Parts: sequence; structure tokens; C-alpha cells
Amino acid sequence: MAALHYLPLLELQEKLLSRAISPRELLAHHLERIGRLEAGLNAFVHLDREGAERQAAAAERALLGSDEVGPLNGIPLTIKSSIDAAGWPCPAGSQLRKHYRPAGDAVLVGRLRAAGAVLIGNTNTPEFLMAYETDNLVSGRTRNPWSPEHSPGGSSGGEAAAIASGCAAGGVGSDGGGSIRVPAHFCGVCGLKPTPGRIPDQGHYPPASSAFPWLGVVGPMARTVADVELLFRVLVEGGGRPAGDGPPSRLRIGILEGDGLGRPTAETQSAVRQAAQLLAYRGFALEPLRLRLERALELWWFFFGSVVSELYEAEIRGQERLLSPIFEDYLAAARPAEPGRTAEFLTRCAEREAERAAILRDMGDVRLLLSPVSLAPAFRHGEGSYRPGSGYRDSMRHAQWVNLAGFPALSIPMAATAAGLPVGVQLVGRPGEDELLLRVGADLEAARGPWQPPPLSS
Repeated sequence: MAALHYLPLLELQEKLLSRAISPRELLAHHLERIGRLEAGLNAFVHLDREGAERQAAAAERALLGSDEVGPLNGIPLTIKSSIDAAGWPCPAGSQLRKHYRPAGDAVLVGRLRAAGAVLIGNTNTPEFLMAYETDNLVSGRTRNPWSPEHSPGGSSGGEAAAIASGCAAGGVGSDGGGSIRVPAHFCGVCGLKPTPGRIPDQGHYPPASSAFPWLGVVGPMARTVADVELLFRVLVEGGGRPAGDGPPSRLRIGILEGDGLGRPTAETQSAVRQAAQLLAYRGFALEPLRLRLERALELWWFFFGSVVSELYEAEIRGQERLLSPIFEDYLAAARPAEPGRTAEFLTRCAEREAERAAILRDMGDVRLLLSPVSLAPAFRHGEGSYRPGSGYRDSMRHAQWVNLAGFPALSIPMAATAAGLPVGVQLVGRPGEDELLLRVGADLEAARGPWQPPPLSS
């Protein structure tokens, strides 16, 4: 039997409802786990022990009462430190925000609390969330639970590390270019980038609800697809739609190919082939599908690089000495030669709509895509950058185009490298078909079989 801190949310629910364990005991277990592992991981920015104990006590009273309890009653969760929780520091990895403490909760935090979740604290990010490595001058470097010499990814790297290590049962990250899916892939957990607009992002920094709200989203992360689906239903606008018992028979899934995506490592390719075989065994119709994504990737970098870097200019002006090397690396690569060209922005927005329509047209009746999350598993600390030719724009393309298109995507752990690092695969769905994506993801996960946790002390 898995240790208590590695049990899925649904099993924890059963234990709490049957009173095999109380919410306060479950919280104490996770806090003890954090106390033993945090020095080595550095996943957390803030721990709210007193607040969590009050929430756990309230969850215990709810279980003893006659009223129906929430779907997350007594479950210990975390959130990314770019999401507002009343009174908690919310630095988003920057010295420029280290004193910021929001007066109220983000909408999604309110939904987690209303569902009975016990929020333990928030987790580490790179500065302003703009890297695939989690390190900053406020909280320092987060380490991968599978190997302390390797990065947990970014920007939701602290969240992925906390969940993978059993310090939290699940949580919420955000994704503007793979920032949920890449850390999930690096750390061997599941993460959903939902269709934009399905989960409210008010209270997230930087604000995603801007002139291009399709770029960045907030989404759930957990150790199983079923757990991600449970969190999604709590977070989604309107409570979500039932995922159903199973996906349609003979549903067509395209194995994504494209000249502009780069060449994955042999172990990454092997993981995708394994996933394809398992899906075929489950009755899905799989076939290679080549998409022209070069322009979509160029447009993603225009918005995520040129436009977003300009949005930061007013905030950082005169305080450049406080910026971290990781954020300076992003700015050096992203700053446009000629800033502030409104006409170009509007033209690129129109081009984005055309590219999105072209991708959907080229997919035909293919409902889902299967691909790597990135070209390789976790890199060593300090080896990631935006340098041309070998940096993030080359290695993370499989994740980035999805944000430009506004599609939902799910990262699922599939295999491990010879060195013991996890390798995830990505399922990409059509806009609005998040529930179908989760149903097929659960099928793939079931076919894969049990997933072993990282080699930490039990």
C-alpha cells in the first residue's frame, strides 16, 4: 500500500469520510513530511501552519456534522506563489514583490476553500514566472525530488516538486508556455493546461485577462489524472461537465509530427511510442499527423517574448539591480528592437486567429494529439536559458504552440530514463474539450499501470 502522503485524492477522501483518519491527522502528517524534506527541496515560499490547522479543524467539524461536506474536505493542497491568498506573501519570485500580501483570495482560492480544502502554503517560481527553471533572489533554488542536481522545471516548479515529493496532495499552477506541463513532466506528476476561460484567473500575477487572455491560464496539478479531474471540477466555471465513463470508441488520435518541433531524445521518443501503443491497445485509432507549426511558434514568442517583456518595463524601471539572472536572461532575449508598435500587435493578433483556424482545419476529424512535452527530461540546474540554438525556444516547442492556439493539454508521466528521471507525454485536445482530454488521459494512465514515486525516504 502507498504511504499516506502518496495516496490519490479519492482514496484520501474515502479515509476521511470513513474516519480512518481525521483532517487534523492528515495535515500533521503532511507538515511532518514538509519538515523532513523542505530543506533539501526548497519547494515552498510560505507555510501557513496556523491557518491550515484552523481549516483542518473546520473540516473535522464538517465531517462530524450532518451537512454534506465539500469534495475536497480535509485535503491538504498548495498553490503557486503567483496566486493571491489573503495575507500570504505572493512574490512571484521577485524582490520587487517580496512585500506584497494580498488583502483577499483569488477566485480559484475561494473555490478551493469552499470545497473544504486545507491550504498549506504556496510554492516557488522563477522571477515573474518567465523561465523553465525555478530559482530566484527571494526564495532561492527549488530542486527536483528525483535528483537534487536537476531542475523541477518552471514556472510551476515549486508546485510540481511539492506534489511529487508527497508534501501536498495536489495544487494549482499556471501556464503561459508550458509552465504547468513542463514541471509535471520533469517531476513525474500530472498537470492540466485547460482551455482559456474554463478556470477563472482573477488574482493571478501577471494578469492573464488582458488583450490576449488565451496565452496564460491557471490549472490543476496532482499525481493522477483522476485527481487532476477532481480539482478541475472544483475550479472550473459552472462546476464543469461530467467526464463520463469512457471516451468514444475508435476516437482518432494524431501522433504529432512537425519540422519545426525539433528532435526529442531517444528516451523521450520511446515514451511517446509506448503511450501510442497503450492507447492503441485500448481501442483508439492512432496515426501520424504532421502539422505546420513554425509560424505558430514564431507568434507565440512575439506575444510571450516581445509583448510581455514590454509589459514589465514600467514595473522594473529604475530597479534593474534587483532582478535575478534568470529574468535578465529572458529580457535579453525578449526585448524588441523597436518597442511599442500597436499596428504590429493588432496584425499579429489577426495572424494568431488565422493560425489557430489552420491548425484546427489540418486536424480534420482527429480529436486529440499525442506528443512529447519537451525534447528532453529535466536538465541540470543552470543549464536552461533562452540562448538561441540550444535554449528554451528550441527545447520547449511542443508545449509552447499549444498556448498560442489556446488548446487544452495534459501532461502524464509515462517512463523513466536510464538515469532515473521521469519522462512525461502530452495529450492535446480541441478548445473546450477538456473533459474528453481527461477521460482519454485516465485511460492512458490505467494502461500504463502504477507510477512509482521519487526515491525519497518513505
